[in-house]
Amino acid sequence: MVKIITDTTSCLPTDIANRFNIPVIPQIITFGQDSYYEGSQMDIDTFMERLKNSGELPKTAAPPPELFIEQFKKLVPDGEPILCIHPSKEISGTVRSASVAIKDFPDAYIRVIDTRTIASPLGTMVQLAVEWAEQGQDVDTIVKKLESMINRSRIYFLVPSLEFLARGGRIGGASALFGSILQIKPILTIRRGKVDQYERERTYKRAVGRLKNIVLEQLPRDGSGYLSVMHADVPQDGMALADELSRTTKQEHVPIFNMPPAIVTHAGPGILGVGFFVKQ
Repeated sequence: MVKIITDTTSCLPTDIANRFNIPVIPQIITFGQDSYYEGSQMDIDTFMERLKNSGELPKTAAPPPELFIEQFKKLVPDGEPILCIHPSKEISGTVRSASVAIKDFPDAYIRVIDTRTIASPLGTMVQLAVEWAEQGQDVDTIVKKLESMINRSRIYFLVPSLEFLARGGRIGGASALFGSILQIKPILTIRRGKVDQYERERTYKRAVGRLKNIVLEQLPRDGSGYLSVMHADVPQDGMALADELSRTTKQEHVPIFNMPPAIVTHAGPGILGVGFFVKQ
Protein backbone atom coordinates (compact mmCIF):
# COMPACT_ATOMS: atom_id res chain seq x y z
CA MET A 1 0.00 0.00 0.00
CA VAL A 2 1.23 3.50 -0.85
CA LYS A 3 2.66 5.32 2.20
CA ILE A 4 1.85 8.98 2.81
CA ILE A 5 4.05 11.53 4.61
CA THR A 6 3.15 15.14 5.29
CA ASP A 7 4.18 17.96 7.63
CA THR A 8 2.57 20.13 10.28
CA THR A 9 1.51 22.90 7.86
CA SER A 10 -1.19 20.46 6.66
CA CYS A 11 -3.07 21.09 9.94
CA LEU A 12 -3.71 17.34 9.98
CA PRO A 13 -5.58 16.41 13.17
CA THR A 14 -3.53 14.23 15.48
CA ASP A 15 -6.21 11.55 15.73
CA ILE A 16 -6.23 11.09 11.96
CA ALA A 17 -2.43 10.98 11.76
CA ASN A 18 -2.35 8.34 14.50
CA ARG A 19 -5.21 6.29 13.08
CA PHE A 20 -3.59 5.95 9.67
CA ASN A 21 0.06 5.98 10.84
CA ILE A 22 0.88 9.09 8.82
CA PRO A 23 4.30 10.55 9.65
CA VAL A 24 3.86 14.29 10.18
CA ILE A 25 7.21 16.06 9.84
CA PRO A 26 7.45 19.06 12.21
CA GLN A 27 8.26 22.60 11.20
CA ILE A 28 10.79 24.37 13.43
CA ILE A 29 9.70 27.23 15.70
CA THR A 30 12.33 29.51 17.23
CA PHE A 31 11.92 32.01 20.06
CA GLY A 32 15.21 33.81 20.56
CA GLN A 33 17.83 31.10 21.02
CA ASP A 34 15.32 28.32 21.71
CA SER A 35 14.07 26.08 18.89
CA TYR A 36 11.24 23.58 19.05
CA TYR A 37 9.64 20.93 16.87
CA GLU A 38 6.13 22.07 16.09
CA GLY A 39 3.54 19.75 17.61
CA SER A 40 5.70 17.42 19.65
CA GLN A 41 7.72 20.07 21.51
CA MET A 42 5.43 23.06 21.14
CA ASP A 43 1.68 22.72 20.76
CA ILE A 44 -0.59 25.54 19.63
CA ASP A 45 -1.74 26.54 23.16
CA THR A 46 1.83 26.83 24.44
CA PHE A 47 2.82 28.72 21.32
CA MET A 48 -0.05 31.22 21.58
CA GLU A 49 0.71 31.93 25.22
CA ARG A 50 4.38 32.56 24.48
CA LEU A 51 3.59 34.62 21.38
CA LYS A 52 1.31 36.95 23.34
CA ASN A 53 3.89 37.43 26.07
CA SER A 54 6.99 37.63 23.89
CA GLY A 55 8.73 40.89 23.11
CA GLU A 56 9.90 39.59 19.75
CA LEU A 57 8.32 37.63 16.96
CA PRO A 58 9.29 33.98 16.64
CA LYS A 59 10.87 32.61 13.50
CA THR A 60 10.27 29.43 11.57
CA ALA A 61 12.41 27.04 9.58
CA ALA A 62 11.55 24.15 7.33
CA PRO A 63 12.31 20.70 8.72
CA PRO A 64 15.86 19.63 7.87
CA PRO A 65 16.42 16.69 5.49
CA GLU A 66 17.48 14.54 8.45
CA LEU A 67 13.89 14.39 9.70
CA PHE A 68 12.76 13.00 6.36
CA ILE A 69 15.67 10.56 6.24
CA GLU A 70 14.63 9.24 9.66
CA GLN A 71 11.14 8.44 8.33
CA PHE A 72 12.38 7.05 5.02
CA LYS A 73 14.61 4.59 6.89
CA LYS A 74 11.49 3.22 8.60
CA LEU A 75 9.31 3.01 5.49
CA VAL A 76 11.65 2.14 2.61
CA PRO A 77 12.32 -1.46 3.79
CA ASP A 78 8.61 -2.21 3.28
CA GLY A 79 9.17 -1.76 -0.46
CA GLU A 80 6.05 0.38 -0.92
CA PRO A 81 5.93 3.69 -2.82
CA ILE A 82 6.12 6.80 -0.63
CA LEU A 83 4.40 10.11 -1.36
CA CYS A 84 5.46 13.26 0.50
CA ILE A 85 2.69 15.85 0.30
CA HIS A 86 3.74 19.37 1.30
CA PRO A 87 3.06 23.13 1.01
CA SER A 88 4.05 25.43 -1.82
CA LYS A 89 7.80 25.81 -2.20
CA GLU A 90 7.28 29.58 -2.44
CA ILE A 91 5.95 29.55 1.12
CA SER A 92 8.08 26.86 2.75
CA GLY A 93 11.36 25.06 2.21
CA THR A 94 9.77 21.72 3.13
CA VAL A 95 9.63 20.45 -0.47
CA ARG A 96 13.32 21.27 -0.85
CA SER A 97 14.27 19.37 2.32
CA ALA A 98 12.29 16.30 1.28
CA SER A 99 13.88 16.37 -2.18
CA VAL A 100 17.36 16.49 -0.65
CA ALA A 101 16.57 13.56 1.64
CA ILE A 102 15.38 11.41 -1.27
CA LYS A 103 18.92 11.38 -2.70
CA ASP A 104 19.96 9.02 0.10
CA PHE A 105 17.50 6.41 -1.20
CA PRO A 106 18.17 6.07 -4.94
CA ASP A 107 16.53 2.64 -5.22
CA ALA A 108 13.27 3.61 -3.49
CA TYR A 109 10.14 5.07 -5.06
CA ILE A 110 9.73 8.35 -3.15
CA ARG A 111 7.96 11.28 -4.74
CA VAL A 112 7.45 14.81 -3.41
CA ILE A 113 4.20 16.58 -4.26
CA ASP A 114 4.25 20.40 -4.16
CA THR A 115 0.55 21.16 -3.63
CA ARG A 116 1.03 24.89 -4.30
CA THR A 117 -1.10 25.61 -1.23
CA ILE A 118 -1.04 25.25 2.54
CA ALA A 119 -3.26 24.62 5.58
CA SER A 120 -6.71 23.04 5.16
CA PRO A 121 -6.58 22.39 1.37
CA LEU A 122 -3.24 20.66 1.94
CA GLY A 123 -4.72 18.68 4.81
CA THR A 124 -7.68 17.67 2.65
CA MET A 125 -5.36 16.38 -0.08
CA VAL A 126 -3.39 14.36 2.47
CA GLN A 127 -6.54 12.77 3.87
CA LEU A 128 -7.84 11.92 0.40
CA ALA A 129 -4.48 10.41 -0.56
CA VAL A 130 -4.63 8.18 2.52
CA GLU A 131 -8.20 7.13 1.69
CA TRP A 132 -7.19 6.23 -1.87
CA ALA A 133 -4.19 4.29 -0.58
CA GLU A 134 -6.41 2.41 1.89
CA GLN A 135 -8.67 1.49 -1.04
CA GLY A 136 -5.68 -0.10 -2.76
CA GLN A 137 -5.25 2.47 -5.51
CA ASP A 138 -1.78 2.44 -7.04
CA VAL A 139 0.70 5.27 -6.71
CA ASP A 140 0.32 6.56 -10.29
CA THR A 141 -3.44 6.87 -9.85
CA ILE A 142 -3.06 8.72 -6.54
CA VAL A 143 -0.45 11.09 -7.97
CA LYS A 144 -2.65 11.83 -10.97
CA LYS A 145 -5.62 12.60 -8.71
CA LEU A 146 -3.54 14.87 -6.49
CA GLU A 147 -2.10 16.72 -9.47
CA SER A 148 -5.60 17.29 -10.81
CA MET A 149 -6.53 18.94 -7.51
CA ILE A 150 -3.61 21.37 -7.35
CA ASN A 151 -4.97 23.88 -9.87
CA ARG A 152 -8.47 23.50 -8.42
CA SER A 153 -7.41 24.36 -4.88
CA ARG A 154 -8.73 27.60 -3.39
CA ILE A 155 -7.94 29.21 -0.05
CA TYR A 156 -9.29 32.54 1.19
CA PHE A 157 -8.58 33.95 4.62
CA LEU A 158 -8.75 37.03 6.80
CA VAL A 159 -6.22 38.37 9.29
CA PRO A 160 -6.94 41.07 11.90
CA SER A 161 -3.68 42.81 11.00
CA LEU A 162 -1.17 42.65 8.16
CA GLU A 163 1.67 43.32 10.61
CA PHE A 164 2.81 39.70 10.89
CA LEU A 165 2.76 39.09 7.13
CA ALA A 166 4.67 42.31 6.52
CA ARG A 167 7.33 41.57 9.16
CA GLY A 168 7.78 38.08 7.82
CA GLY A 169 8.22 39.35 4.28
CA ARG A 170 5.13 37.53 3.02
CA ILE A 171 3.65 40.76 1.58
CA GLY A 172 5.08 44.19 0.86
CA GLY A 173 5.46 46.68 3.69
CA ALA A 174 3.52 49.30 1.71
CA SER A 175 0.44 47.06 1.66
CA ALA A 176 0.61 46.71 5.43
CA LEU A 177 0.83 50.49 5.88
CA PHE A 178 -2.05 51.09 3.47
CA GLY A 179 -4.28 48.65 5.28
CA SER A 180 -3.40 50.04 8.67
CA ILE A 181 -4.16 53.67 7.78
CA LEU A 182 -7.45 53.08 6.02
CA GLN A 183 -8.57 50.20 8.26
CA ILE A 184 -9.04 48.08 5.16
CA LYS A 185 -9.56 44.39 5.77
CA PRO A 186 -8.13 42.38 2.89
CA ILE A 187 -9.29 38.95 1.89
CA LEU A 188 -6.08 37.05 1.15
CA THR A 189 -5.50 34.03 -1.03
CA ILE A 190 -2.73 31.79 -2.35
CA ARG A 191 -1.98 32.66 -5.97
CA ARG A 192 0.81 30.93 -7.90
CA GLY A 193 1.99 29.46 -4.62
CA LYS A 194 2.29 32.83 -2.82
CA VAL A 195 0.15 34.89 -0.46
CA ASP A 196 -1.69 37.55 -2.43
CA GLN A 197 -4.58 39.95 -1.97
CA TYR A 198 -7.89 38.80 -3.44
CA GLU A 199 -10.28 41.60 -2.44
CA ARG A 200 -10.63 44.36 0.15
CA GLU A 201 -13.44 45.30 2.50
CA ARG A 202 -13.78 48.29 4.80
CA THR A 203 -14.70 46.32 7.94
CA TYR A 204 -13.99 42.88 9.36
CA LYS A 205 -17.71 42.08 9.47
CA ARG A 206 -18.07 42.84 5.78
CA ALA A 207 -14.97 40.80 5.02
CA VAL A 208 -16.44 37.76 6.79
CA GLY A 209 -19.68 38.24 4.85
CA ARG A 210 -17.76 38.40 1.60
CA LEU A 211 -15.81 35.27 2.56
CA LYS A 212 -19.11 33.40 2.84
CA ASN A 213 -20.28 34.72 -0.53
CA ILE A 214 -17.04 33.63 -2.22
CA VAL A 215 -17.73 30.08 -1.04
CA LEU A 216 -21.32 30.20 -2.35
CA GLU A 217 -20.11 31.54 -5.70
CA GLN A 218 -17.27 29.09 -6.27
CA LEU A 219 -17.94 25.88 -4.32
CA PRO A 220 -19.22 22.96 -6.43
CA ARG A 221 -22.47 21.52 -5.09
CA ASP A 222 -21.81 17.93 -6.16
CA GLY A 223 -19.61 17.01 -3.18
CA SER A 224 -16.32 17.47 -5.03
CA GLY A 225 -15.44 20.76 -3.29
CA TYR A 226 -14.33 19.35 0.09
CA LEU A 227 -15.08 22.61 1.90
CA SER A 228 -13.23 23.23 5.16
CA VAL A 229 -12.79 26.08 7.63
CA MET A 230 -9.54 27.10 9.32
CA HIS A 231 -8.75 29.45 12.18
CA ALA A 232 -6.02 30.54 14.59
CA ASP A 233 -7.05 31.20 18.19
CA VAL A 234 -10.65 32.14 17.26
CA PRO A 235 -12.50 28.83 17.76
CA GLN A 236 -15.91 30.44 18.19
CA ASP A 237 -15.56 32.31 14.89
CA GLY A 238 -14.43 29.10 13.22
CA MET A 239 -17.41 27.13 14.52
CA ALA A 240 -19.87 29.88 13.59
CA LEU A 241 -18.50 30.08 10.05
CA ALA A 242 -18.53 26.28 9.64
CA ASP A 243 -22.11 26.03 10.93
CA GLU A 244 -23.38 28.73 8.60
CA LEU A 245 -21.57 27.33 5.58
CA SER A 246 -22.91 23.87 6.40
CA ARG A 247 -26.44 25.25 6.26
CA THR A 248 -26.03 27.39 3.16
CA THR A 249 -24.06 24.87 1.10
CA LYS A 250 -25.96 21.79 2.32
CA GLN A 251 -22.64 20.14 3.19
CA GLU A 252 -23.51 18.05 6.22
CA HIS A 253 -20.13 18.36 7.89
CA VAL A 254 -17.62 21.19 7.37
CA PRO A 255 -14.35 20.20 9.08
CA ILE A 256 -12.53 22.83 11.11
CA PHE A 257 -8.73 22.92 11.00
CA ASN A 258 -6.61 24.63 13.67
CA MET A 259 -3.77 26.65 12.21
CA PRO A 260 -0.38 25.43 13.51
CA PRO A 261 2.33 27.70 15.00
CA ALA A 262 4.39 27.84 11.78
CA ILE A 263 1.49 29.50 9.96
CA VAL A 264 0.43 31.72 12.87
CA THR A 265 4.02 32.99 13.13
CA HIS A 266 3.71 34.55 9.69
CA ALA A 267 0.02 35.52 9.58
CA GLY A 268 -0.66 36.26 13.24
CA PRO A 269 -3.42 35.19 15.65
CA GLY A 270 -7.03 35.60 14.58
CA ILE A 271 -6.81 33.98 11.14
CA LEU A 272 -10.18 32.90 9.78
CA GLY A 273 -10.42 31.21 6.42
CA VAL A 274 -11.92 28.66 4.09
CA GLY A 275 -10.43 26.08 1.78
CA PHE A 276 -12.08 24.10 -1.02
CA PHE A 277 -11.67 22.84 -4.58
CA VAL A 278 -13.43 24.20 -7.65
CA LYS A 279 -14.52 22.14 -10.64
CA GLN A 280 -11.99 21.07 -13.26
